[in-house]
Amino acid sequence: MSFTELASKAAPIRLWGDVDTVEPQARGQLYNIAKLPWVHGVAVMPDVHYGIGATVGSVIAMRGAVSPAAVGVDIGCGMTAQRTSLTAEDLPDDLARLRSAIEAAIPVGQAMHKSSVDVGHLNTGLHGWHEFWSGFNDLAPQVARRTEAKAMKQLGTLGQGNHYLEFCLADDGEVWLMLHSGSRYVGNALAQHHIEKAKGLPHNADLPDPDLAVFIADTPQMEAYRRDLFWAQEYARRNRAVMMALFRQVVKKRFAKARFDPEISVHHNYVAEETHDGQELLVTRKGAIRAGLGDMGIIPGSMGAASFIVRGLGNADAYESASHGAGRKMSRNAAKKRFTVEDLIAQTEGVECRKDPGVLDEIPGAYKDIEAVMAAQRDLVEIVVRLRQVICVKG
Repeated sequence: MSFTELASKAAPIRLWGDVDTVEPQARGQLYNIAKLPWVHGVAVMPDVHYGIGATVGSVIAMRGAVSPAAVGVDIGCGMTAQRTSLTAEDLPDDLARLRSAIEAAIPVGQAMHKSSVDVGHLNTGLHGWHEFWSGFNDLAPQVARRTEAKAMKQLGTLGQGNHYLEFCLADDGEVWLMLHSGSRYVGNALAQHHIEKAKGLPHNADLPDPDLAVFIADTPQMEAYRRDLFWAQEYARRNRAVMMALFRQVVKKRFAKARFDPEISVHHNYVAEETHDGQELLVTRKGAIRAGLGDMGIIPGSMGAASFIVRGLGNADAYESASHGAGRKMSRNAAKKRFTVEDLIAQTEGVECRKDPGVLDEIPGAYKDIEAVMAAQRDLVEIVVRLRQVICVKG
């Protein structure tokens, strides 16, 4: 047994990692979560850190309830990775032009496509686009009205913060493509809408933290949230698929011989209906991936650290989950105060990427040691491929 069970008079809390490295605020959140009467149990990943309502890096199994703030505002955020037939020897010595080509093909930051991407002429590997977009008309009307234009044009865009596109090299020199993004503006707007709705419900009046407000099964509010939640999770999945298709086009234009293996794509901010301990539960993973037996997953580091393709071991104690990355060890503001651009240049040596004040909050030093995070979850996943980035595109 590699987890520590935190003393709790409520639902069990199992922590993978050193409890002394979890900041007091995050520990307080974990205890608050466990006190909720609907919570079956909480699994805490080694990348855990303070978040809004629920910690980032937590897996919350609930009976007949779900907390929208425990999902987070980037519904469906996650990773996609793909192995190519290229090797390190195929890449040019100067990677700046390749990075520029990626940035020209895929809008980053607050930018979006001038018009919606023609997915009919793009090899995304996904079908049912008409049915998917038809579901937009069923979303909360006050959100749908103000997000429709952006939702169309932001499909296939990166966003900002810790989202990125990368060229990575495996230990054997194989080239991998990797990206991290979610449901963009529409997902955020839907999340904020339902978080506020939940806070106003009478059964949430006496919670230890208002941000843990829940919807309860078999109510109109829960049904409305589930409808919007699952649509936004699908939007996030399709957003990553469109971006990866555009990414492949950039690669093929410069490396005509390139071939691509099937994509690995995972959410790490989402809700799923699952059975654990013989009970049907709603499992929220906020900063965690599903790691069922044989499930392929992606656990990234930071701009200058290793990332990993993993295979799940199906650990029932963790509700078949694993960490979503290294996890922050300091806030964005703290990172900007502590580090300099010179530090960023030093910590991203050998990586073709932005090295300016605009991404200082994403400096590797602001994140936990990914090697320690992986060591703490040896009973959750096995490492299949170790990667290091050579190009990192940030918003």
